[in-house]
Amino acid sequence: MPTAQFLTCLYRCVILTLLLQCATQADAGRRPTTTSPRPHVLVILVDDLGYGDLSSYGAQDLRTPHIDQLVKSGMRFSHFYANCPVCSPTRAALLSGRYPELVGVPGVVRTYPHNNWGHLSKDATLLPSMLKPAGYHTAMVGKWHLGLASPNLPNERGFDFFHGFLGDMMDDYFDHRRHGINYMRQDGVEIDPPGHATDLFTEWTCSYLRSRRDKQQPFFLYLAYNAPHTPIQPPPAWLQKVKQRNPRLAARRSRLVALIEHLDDGIGQVMRTLRETGLDRDTLVIFTSDNGGQSNVGASNGALRAGKQDMYEGGLRVPTGIVWPGQIPPDSGCDQMAISMDLFPTICEAAGVHIPHPIDGQSLLPILQRKQERLADRDLFFHRREGGQRYSGLTTQAMRRGPWKLVQNSPFAPLELYNLTQDPLEKTNLARQESRIFRELSSALRIQIQRGGAVPWQRPDRRDTP
Repeated sequence: MPTAQFLTCLYRCVILTLLLQCATQADAGRRPTTTSPRPHVLVILVDDLGYGDLSSYGAQDLRTPHIDQLVKSGMRFSHFYANCPVCSPTRAALLSGRYPELVGVPGVVRTYPHNNWGHLSKDATLLPSMLKPAGYHTAMVGKWHLGLASPNLPNERGFDFFHGFLGDMMDDYFDHRRHGINYMRQDGVEIDPPGHATDLFTEWTCSYLRSRRDKQQPFFLYLAYNAPHTPIQPPPAWLQKVKQRNPRLAARRSRLVALIEHLDDGIGQVMRTLRETGLDRDTLVIFTSDNGGQSNVGASNGALRAGKQDMYEGGLRVPTGIVWPGQIPPDSGCDQMAISMDLFPTICEAAGVHIPHPIDGQSLLPILQRKQERLADRDLFFHRREGGQRYSGLTTQAMRRGPWKLVQNSPFAPLELYNLTQDPLEKTNLARQESRIFRELSSALRIQIQRGGAVPWQRPDRRDTP
């Protein structure tokens, strides 16, 4: 081929290659969000769900097919801990990646200052504030419970969208009041919608997911149900269904089972909407509870000792499942000891977000993706401050180190020591027999208590009258 013809042909080939590259890049820009390297993130936090109150965790008298399927679709944890046996501290830990007392929430945030035991630190960086600079739209539906007024409202702490309840608990699932105060909000606007709170939170979540169907932007959605927290108030039709199926079930237990099954149905609607919109293919879904079940209203924590409010296993160990199609093997199990505050770095790592400040949680992603069998050994601490005659404004605490657990379940009781490998039901106190272990763990716990004691937990404008 003559030189001039060869050069002309080569020039045309180069031009054609460049045009094809440009077309490919333009097409990539039009692809749906499901091909994005940053996954959507959906965290489902339920309220006071006992370790033994799902079919997938051993319950025989209730049916939770939707949560069971969610857990089966990814990794089921058998030793996942809430950061605290009550609501606010665990929520603070999940959203900050820190021990809750280190961000100003050692106890429950409540309406009246004389019975309030937490004030979220202005210096705490929450998950939505981490994800927004990475391009995420951040949304929350449901129970906030980390502040009732500025500057600790959801939209002021990083959420682009909030549709839910600010307070600690509802006195009525249909009325949505606490102490006669309406804490329902859509962003900063007070609202008063009719309906059962579980149905409302489900409806608002599904609406949000449908609104994200054709968006190029990844989302972080934090769905915090207030069920099955007291009052145990299922819709009448759900209670009737449970009674017809099992007429011999105790009345108290029937009500709780109905409330949990109603919750399961709501979560099923959310997961169905995720599939129908096509968003499920690239969504990291996390399901967990803020603490154990409340025993005196009929909750089951399986064979574990005690329940909500207690530092024993029944108050702290919670059912947890994590799903990410193509990344986490389905129907897989994990006995790795993990905790609520680990979800912060796990989500950040999955989203490719660097954490520039100190946190206490560890990313679970290497375990989830089966890149590691175990995380490095570490101590875990649990801390709670509470009022009333039972606590008098003092603290209870616990810690885990390997098989060992140190517990102070009342501020007026001595520390107890258990070996959970040999004694998973915490029946035999070894504080005297294992004096060396007891001293070592007690020393470590004191240092953690000192860390928490350095952080203010009361509003600076506190007033002592209700």
